[in-house]
Amino acid sequence: MFLLLLSVASAQGVPPDPTACLVFQSVNGTSIACKPPAEVPRRLPADTIHLAVEFFNFTRLPAGLLRGAPRLQELHLSSNRLHNLSAELLQPVPGLKVLDLTRNALSRLPPGLFRASAALHTLVLKENQLRALDASGLHGLTALRHLDLSGNQLRTLPAGLLANVPNLRVLDLSDNQLEALPSGFLRGPLCLERLHLEGNRLRALAEDLLAPQADLRYLFLSDNKLAKVAPDAFRGLRRLDMLDLSNNSLTSVPKGLWASLGRPTQNLQYGFDLSRNPWVCDGHLHDLFRWLVDNKEKMFFQNDTRCAGPEAFKGQTLLEVAESR
Repeated sequence: MFLLLLSVASAQGVPPDPTACLVFQSVNGTSIACKPPAEVPRRLPADTIHLAVEFFNFTRLPAGLLRGAPRLQELHLSSNRLHNLSAELLQPVPGLKVLDLTRNALSRLPPGLFRASAALHTLVLKENQLRALDASGLHGLTALRHLDLSGNQLRTLPAGLLANVPNLRVLDLSDNQLEALPSGFLRGPLCLERLHLEGNRLRALAEDLLAPQADLRYLFLSDNKLAKVAPDAFRGLRRLDMLDLSNNSLTSVPKGLWASLGRPTQNLQYGFDLSRNPWVCDGHLHDLFRWLVDNKEKMFFQNDTRCAGPEAFKGQTLLEVAESR
């Protein structure tokens, strides 16, 4: 949007004023983009539909920033230093659809922040300092489809966090400090398509965690500390197209784990990654070996998926060992 507004100003032959925000008017409404050293307007046009106030290093937002702009649909506040948000911040903009708070310093969300945000479908809280979330923290977000909480400091999550977001399709919890997810965390009316859990500290994958999400298509679990996966962990994932288990601590997997993945019940058409795990290539991997041979054309980083033991197979690729059996 910033480049679009800049190109419009240039096309009109008007040299940009460094102290003015870029403004673009269309039949749909007014879009405003402010970056330093521009001065953020004290009052927005009543037909404002898009507002970007980024890279200002604000620790708090100007008072009444959103008053008088009831038609606002997108609000971008990334790359500031916001520590706190008022619980009333979004009250004047009930039609807001996109809220981007990437790269701020938020450590908590005020109760009731989203009570008037029934239209919001995209919420990005990436790279803040969130350490915990209340179970009711997402109440009001009945239209939410995309939630990005990546790059925070979350260690635990409440079991009921997702209970009131029935339309959620993409959940990104990557690059936090999660060691486990509560039982029943993914139960409820939501129907996820993408789940990002990479870059955490997960040690085990329980059999009941993913079961409620039968339509999940993309599952990212790389860069954790996974050493144990339950035999039924993937059962029921009838549409899974992508699975990433790379860079964990897996030495073996239970018999039957792969039964519901790959041919014939699922094609994993975008592939899978099991690389950079300390696999022990003994008889306990018989099921995996057979599955790899059947699905080798979908396997990423075959050369980096190697045996750590026993000594006779150390350094060989899993696929080499599998095909020799």
